[in-house]
Amino acid sequence: MSISGGCLCGQARYEVAAQPLLTGVCHCKNCQRQAGSAFSILIGVPKPAVRLEGHLKTYVDTADSGRPVHRQFCETCGSPVFTQVPDQPDMTYIKAGTLDDTSSLQPQIHFWCDSAQPWVDIDSDVQKFPKNP
Repeated sequence: MSISGGCLCGQARYEVAAQPLLTGVCHCKNCQRQAGSAFSILIGVPKPAVRLEGHLKTYVDTADSGRPVHRQFCETCGSPVFTQVPDQPDMTYIKAGTLDDTSSLQPQIHFWCDSAQPWVDIDSDVQKFPKNP
């Protein structure tokens, strides 16, 4: 199975030759700001399986832990595309809104729920963490 997607303007496109290892919803304030929404849905995939065409710019953010988080976005349209965590060098997190087909998304985990917007209902059957697991 192949996963594909890209930014709003089409300058950056990617393909992933692997199944997602995880689908999670992050409610941290920085993801809310970057997504311009109440949360960010992330698909974790093996980094070696990702092939990118085009160019992404990287903003080095700082997590609550003090460690860096590399937020990668299209320098033309501004779409957030990937998140890279240096502590997890073999993993790439894809911003789910950039997928060509989102019909199979099934979030398995919600994290940073302490920062979740009070009007967001989180399914009680899905694993939840107040911070990062």
